Amino acid sequence: MGWAPLMAFAHHLAAFTLVGCLAGEILLLHPQLSLQQARKLLRLDVIFGLSAAALLVIGMLRVQYFGRPTTYYWHDVFFLIKLAAFLAAALISLYPTMTFLSWRVMLRADVAPELAPRRLHRLRACLMWELAAVVVILACAAWMARGHGYFGG
Repeated sequence: MGWAPLMAFAHHLAAFTLVGCLAGEILLLHPQLSLQQARKLLRLDVIFGLSAAALLVIGMLRVQYFGRPTTYYWHDVFFLIKLAAFLAAALISLYPTMTFLSWRVMLRADVAPELAPRRLHRLRACLMWELAAVVVILACAAWMARGHGYFGG
């Protein structure tokens, strides 16, 4: 058994973990958070971040060592869009992550955070934009897998 299928499996596992965490965050985020919900949100966001980091590292390893020649990827429009969508989602995720991390002191003191309507709206908007970026990534992956988008020589 080769490394390429194992890397593909690890890449997909990280991607599904990321999507599951994002879905969980969307479902848990409510105006009146219980202490338990807030703790779960924080844990999910940590796992989300770890899976995003794994996804990026494994993806770059696949580009470098386990796929087509590296230059192929840098000449594929869908790979570039996929990478841009991933980076956009990473930047968008900073706001929810910083918000959830700011709750740590309150959560240690067994105090549930209160979300102002404006902050709740921003958090939900960020999570939905992240989800939209995932949809773009999935669409690009489908086109890439069929060899579309290559503009090299």
